[in-house]
Amino acid sequence: MEVGLIGLGAMGRGMAASLRRAGHAVHVCDLRAEAVAAFVAEGGTGHATPASLAAASDVVISVVVNAAQTEAVLFGEDGAAAAMRAGACFVMCSTVAPAWSSALESRLEALDILYLDAPISGGAAKALAGEITMMTAGKPAAYACSDAVLESMAGRVFRLGNRAGTGSTVKIVNQLLAGVHIAAAAEAMALGLRAGVDARALFEVITASAGNSWMFENRMPHVLAGDYTALSAVDIFVKDLGIVLDTARATSFPLPLASTAHQMFMQASTAGYGREDDSAVIKVFPGIELPGQS
Repeated sequence: MEVGLIGLGAMGRGMAASLRRAGHAVHVCDLRAEAVAAFVAEGGTGHATPASLAAASDVVISVVVNAAQTEAVLFGEDGAAAAMRAGACFVMCSTVAPAWSSALESRLEALDILYLDAPISGGAAKALAGEITMMTAGKPAAYACSDAVLESMAGRVFRLGNRAGTGSTVKIVNQLLAGVHIAAAAEAMALGLRAGVDARALFEVITASAGNSWMFENRMPHVLAGDYTALSAVDIFVKDLGIVLDTARATSFPLPLASTAHQMFMQASTAGYGREDDSAVIKVFPGIELPGQS
């Protein structure tokens, strides 16, 4: 198939590679010309605008950060929506408010464009291996259009309903857990460091014990290495946990742990760590010396 992918970040770059490896003709677009050029050098087709990409594609996949960027990709200057073929499918992979995703389905339907609500999880390594998890919801016609593409990118494709919004609801539940687990992992490591325990020894013990979590095992090596190069940034969880809390607030549902984790990420962002890896939330704890610090 002719597949367009917009957003060559940590996840999008791997997803585009997986699609090309599966035999699809892959068209890419990104604000960073060097990212597009690198993918073109591997056999993809580059486009300067979402509109140009959309005109060449049967399925358009958006892997941008948030709802505002998705809006710009679709309806901004040289946006994809006006150029997409009738009956083509737009696959939205960002973490957004469920109500916004549901409304987008209606807007695109009016333009004769199919829509799949399809947030993703798994990280850059799984994206490159074609093993991400996709939390999807949409009408049968949207699945019929995009099934082959989804299977090329994902290890698991969960079908959660025939209306957009359900996929995004499940994703924000996942983000609640992810954000809380990262914050708890940072707190635990910070306590061990404050008590004088060797950081690497602590990591080895916890990852072999009942208190381990996927996030502790995945994020704390960044702390051990003193490397906070962003794979998923602090500001991503400022946004995502904000969406979690907004969704709960609409029904007066209490989320005490998510609220605390959100404040921790907010504190880290305000302290200047917003663009660093989300494991940098550990930097909000006072009185500890982190690995790699002088």
